[in-house]
Amino acid sequence: MINTADNNYNSIYLYPAALIVRDSPFYVTTILGSCISVCLYDKTKNTGGINHFMLPLWNGEGLPTPKFGNIAIQKLLDKMCIMGSKKEHLIAKVFGGGEVIECHSQFFNIGKKNINIAFEMLNELGIPVISQSIGGKLGRKIVFNTHTGEVIHRFVKSYDGK
Repeated sequence: MINTADNNYNSIYLYPAALIVRDSPFYVTTILGSCISVCLYDKTKNTGGINHFMLPLWNGEGLPTPKFGNIAIQKLLDKMCIMGSKKEHLIAKVFGGGEVIECHSQFFNIGKKNINIAFEMLNELGIPVISQSIGGKLGRKIVFNTHTGEVIHRFVKSYDGK
């Protein structure tokens, strides 16, 4: 279990459309609904990184930001490699993708689309997913330890109590 009261660690909140990679101990907290966070960890270097993306695919218009899964995952991998990690040493944990807004249209399903792009890209990159908490109807709050790769999470009810 992560002891977030440990004084040797700094902490930061990760906002949507952002990512962070650290080679020093950090607790990174974020809250997810239909968004996804991919946590990458290199146990040979004790280095970790996490993203928080909102939509599955960048459509080629505007800037290719980490708001989009295909951009966020590649940028996270690139930053891990810049920090000295090798792709073959990385493991992944995937969180989020809940359908927290009820929608009866099969075309909306952003959570499911976000889940799909995360797993497709990680599979194509050859990075194994060793842990996941995805889908469902609830949001999630996660805390990622960049130094150990540990993640704690809890489910978050919607504002209307459902």
